[in-house]
Amino acid sequence: MKNSGVFLSLCVLAFASLALAKGSNLVLLWPAPDKPTLKITFGRFDRIGAYAGQNSFVSPVVVENVSGKPIPRASFTAYLLDDKKIRIGNGILNVSDLGPGQQVKLAFQVFSVGVPNSISLTAHTDAAGIPTSLKTVPLKIISVPAGANVKIDGVDAGVTPRVASLTVGSHTLEFSKEGYATGTTPVEVSPDEMPGGGITFELGGLSRDTLELRNGSVVLGDVLSMSMTTVTIRVNGEDKTYDRNQVQKIILVERITTQNPGNQEGAPVPPK
Repeated sequence: MKNSGVFLSLCVLAFASLALAKGSNLVLLWPAPDKPTLKITFGRFDRIGAYAGQNSFVSPVVVENVSGKPIPRASFTAYLLDDKKIRIGNGILNVSDLGPGQQVKLAFQVFSVGVPNSISLTAHTDAAGIPTSLKTVPLKIISVPAGANVKIDGVDAGVTPRVASLTVGSHTLEFSKEGYATGTTPVEVSPDEMPGGGITFELGGLSRDTLELRNGSVVLGDVLSMSMTTVTIRVNGEDKTYDRNQVQKIILVERITTQNPGNQEGAPVPPK
């Protein structure tokens, strides 16, 4: 990625004596105006102090995720520049756990040794020069058995096995397959994660029979009997009967029964 992709300079901003016009805002679309991920709005810069030739300023900043993906974390350094484009101050801007369309308001504090004329923003990057907030890592997702539907952070991501690109940060994977219990697992992708990794998840078998009703509800229990008109299922020791027209699907758990040879018909019963 070229440096221009991670360093953007705003147009020259008329900072009169840094007292911006009341109510005026500075808006930056990052990393590019035509395809932004973040919309960063700087409010009025107010001087809150001065010491040994340094001025201290604070500005309310609103950061909005304008992409369709969650952003686990993003970190920037904001530089104040004078009219000769020389850096005269800087401050750190951090955001985390920002979902699609979400906004967060921060108090941004910066120090300057002169009168700023413009501001620029640099994203903190990893060793490869990629902003950690945008870096993705290919991850092979496997389920046992295969053929499970997988969701990443609540979004359908296809059927296992498959390779998905995950952004740096925390994610939740959810697996589902007919006849097996739904399961979830957390996944943490670190900034130094290398391609070629993977995760294997073993689905557990259902311990109860399942009735999926046409109203969308699910009943778990032990099916006792079925006829052309009714289904009777025992739930927490209570027998419940449903009209077959109410039932959309029945999933029966495979049960293995063993029989004592001594109890088979015609076989001798051992003395007590």
